[in-house]
Amino acid sequence: MTDNAPRVLIVEDEDSFVEALRVGLQREGFVVDVARDGREALDRFAESEPDLVLLDVMLPKISGIDVCREIRAQSQVPIIMVTAKGEEIDTVVGLEVGADDYVPKPYRLRELVARMRSLLRRSNWSGQEAEEIDDGNLRVGPLTLDKDRHEVTLDGKDVQLPLKEFQLLALLMANKGLVVTRQTLIDRVWGYDYVGDTKTLDVHIKRLRAKVEPNPDTPELIVTIRGLGYKLVA
Repeated sequence: MTDNAPRVLIVEDEDSFVEALRVGLQREGFVVDVARDGREALDRFAESEPDLVLLDVMLPKISGIDVCREIRAQSQVPIIMVTAKGEEIDTVVGLEVGADDYVPKPYRLRELVARMRSLLRRSNWSGQEAEEIDDGNLRVGPLTLDKDRHEVTLDGKDVQLPLKEFQLLALLMANKGLVVTRQTLIDRVWGYDYVGDTKTLDVHIKRLRAKVEPNPDTPELIVTIRGLGYKLVA
């Protein structure tokens, strides 16, 4: 795990939810911090300065609603409220005091992660990104990517990429040195509702390597992290 990954504060007092979330979110590339009651949540928030808060409504000591209100009074960090079924009133109140979204228990991890990433994008979280030049264009080692002109150069020479390969490269460059999971690449490039064969991703990565790697059979720029995804190494 890297300090440049998005940091999420889980505020939850049920051990079964905490451990499942911790493992699942760490696999998705998040740094996870945990608080088990409302008072600890406010203390941990001040100490860890998370990029996103996953906040249960029903908490010991201080309610999730009051925690949300306190956090929102000092920060615009994205907050997702977690509610049990039937807590519609708490959901409405949570949104009124500043929560950005809510999910009911039980929830699917993939849906939760999709919502988290959507909020992080909206809040302009970027982590340790590629060097930005010329109004947000990206440069990593010999690669330069111009998002507006849809142009890629390698050592100053033009590289022609179709849309999907261009989007994959842009995503990997924007997260240089970080593992981008297969699911993240599929969600961001093909969409969260994509239900096709995941081998499509591997085919596109293979084609991309053929155009940017000195030796595509032994890639040194776009490396495979077995069991997780891919990483772009400068």
